[in-house]
Amino acid sequence: MQLLDYLPTIADFPKPGIQFRDISPLLGDPAAFAEAIRHMAAIAQQFDYSHIVGVESRGFVFASALALHNQKSLVLVRKPNKLPLASHRESYGLEYGSDALEIQSTSLPTGSRALLIDDVLATGGTLIAASQLVKQVGAHAIASICLLEIECLGGRDRLESHGIVSHAVLKTP
Repeated sequence: MQLLDYLPTIADFPKPGIQFRDISPLLGDPAAFAEAIRHMAAIAQQFDYSHIVGVESRGFVFASALALHNQKSLVLVRKPNKLPLASHRESYGLEYGSDALEIQSTSLPTGSRALLIDDVLATGGTLIAASQLVKQVGAHAIASICLLEIECLGGRDRLESHGIVSHAVLKTP
């Protein structure tokens, strides 16, 4: 099964010049989705972690399935003003703008080891922000796993310079 066949490119979305990868066809095919989670679970086996941190919003889908598959606790990193309790905020840049993420202050036990999960690794800004949030609550971001990495945007190099080992199931130039 070629998982890239389930991730069509949508030109000029959400802004002109951006080549967006749509995960909807992959999620709509149970066999393709299960295969993607099996690949992520195989990568996750090499790490010693206590929690899975899913990054809003599409990262939630993969993080939820992986947490259930691996029987690990799930923590959500959300867009601003979505969490009801005291939280920490971290701003970051995207290839087409800027944004921020938040994590609840009590969501991870001190010293816990978190595996970060998102759908696409592009510039790395989202995962770096999530890693910083994990640190702010006293936990450790040990690695990240994404479904797809867009290599030409250099996200892996940026993550490694922040001490984050990153893996992807699929890569595109």
